[in-house]
This record gives sequence, structure tokens and C-alpha cells, in this order.
Amino acid sequence: MTDFNYQLYSSRNFGPLEDTLGMLAAAGYTGVEGFGGLYESSSDSELSAFRRQLDAVGLTMPSGHFSLALVEDTPERAIEIARTLGMTSLFVPFLMPDDRPSDAGGWAAFGARLARAGAPLREAGFGFGWHNHDFEFKPLADGSVPMTHLLEAAPDLAWEADIAWIARGGADPFEWIDRYGAQMHAAHVKDIAPEGEKADEDGWSDVGLGVLPWDRLLPALRKADVTHFVMEHDNPSDDARFARVSIDNARKL
Repeated sequence: MTDFNYQLYSSRNFGPLEDTLGMLAAAGYTGVEGFGGLYESSSDSELSAFRRQLDAVGLTMPSGHFSLALVEDTPERAIEIARTLGMTSLFVPFLMPDDRPSDAGGWAAFGARLARAGAPLREAGFGFGWHNHDFEFKPLADGSVPMTHLLEAAPDLAWEADIAWIARGGADPFEWIDRYGAQMHAAHVKDIAPEGEKADEDGWSDVGLGVLPWDRLLPALRKADVTHFVMEHDNPSDDARFARVSIDNARKL
């Protein structure tokens, strides 16, 4: 059976954190994925307290999101955070619109930049890579898409594939799994609501109640040797409902 982790960003508008962790453990999650707002500015004592909260309810944190600035400027701090919280993989999750390259060469250069930034983390024994949204799949002027150039410029870069964002970007997730599955070390398990539904949740859905074929996607990702399956919803109206319904449906699949 696949173990599912939970991206804590999904519960950023709820809480407190201690209650969220307890809720997730009770729902059957074995781990969580962190995001920068939870730990990037934390002191050593605050990080240790966070780790104790995880341990108290039997949750691990095998992966986490980190800003590119922290990874590039103070990789030693990223390593300290990851070690304290028990992570094995770190992912940079976003690039602001004004910082995004506009052509193939720019995206290839960005992939190489990520590879350089992650070198100290990989040398320390961690997996390191990129987490996508939809903009990496929007065609450039030459018809190519940014994600191709990013990945091919950095073949050692891990990819945390957000499957629903791939689909929202207009691409076929199965084609990307087939082409670049070897670089996919993690996947976000997220669903898209049927057209016109769930406007109050930005068009996202609980996993298994949306339009994505997770009954076929999960086996394809397992075949690609994805090791981290991370449940996420960018804007749930009820995080406990999302967490419970999604893991129940995913396990049935």
C-alpha cells in the first residue's frame, strides 16, 4: 500500500499546528511535507520543538519546500533545518512572474542554476529538485515548453511533479511521466473539480472526486519509482474534510 504524506500548506489557514498534526495522524497519514513559512525563519529551539510535535503523533517529514534564496545563499542553514526535521528531500517550489525566463535559453540556464544551488545539499546526502506549477508548461514563442529545457539542462535534478498543475498547464501528465519519470522523485496528489464547480476552492477538488484519473495515475507514478506521494489542496474550505476524504479515496484506488 502506498504511504501518503500531506503538504502542510493545505492547512495554512487552519490550525493551530499541533491540532493539524493530530488530525492528520488520526486520518491515517504517515508523514507530512513542510513549506518555508513553517521553518525558514525558525530558531534552533523552535525547530526542535517542531520535531517533537511531529514525533509525538508519529508523523515524519521526509520532504520540504525551501525558497531558492535560502538554498543559494545559506545552504548550510537549509541542511540544518532538513536534518532537524528528518527530511531526505528538499524542493524549490516557485518562481515569481518577474523572475521567470522568457525563452528556451533562459529556462535552460535556470535549470543549470538550480543544479548548482543544490550541489551542497546533494553532497550532504539529500535529494534536491524543483516543484512545478502550470507556468512551466505554457508554450514559449518557439513552441517549446519551459519544463523541457529546465529538466534537460539538469538531468541530475529531482522533480516533484504536481500532477494537477501539469494538467492545468495544458499538458498530459502521462506523457511527462513517460518522458521524465526517472527524474520524478515525488508527486503531489491533487485533483481538479469538474468545470464550474468548487469556485470557492479555486476549482480544486478532494482527491478522487475530481476529473483526474488517479486510478491510472497512481500506478504510473509507482512504476516510475516515485517515493513521496504528497496530498495537497491549494485552498480547501475544510482541511480536515479534504485530508480525510482524499486519503480514503486514494487508498481505495
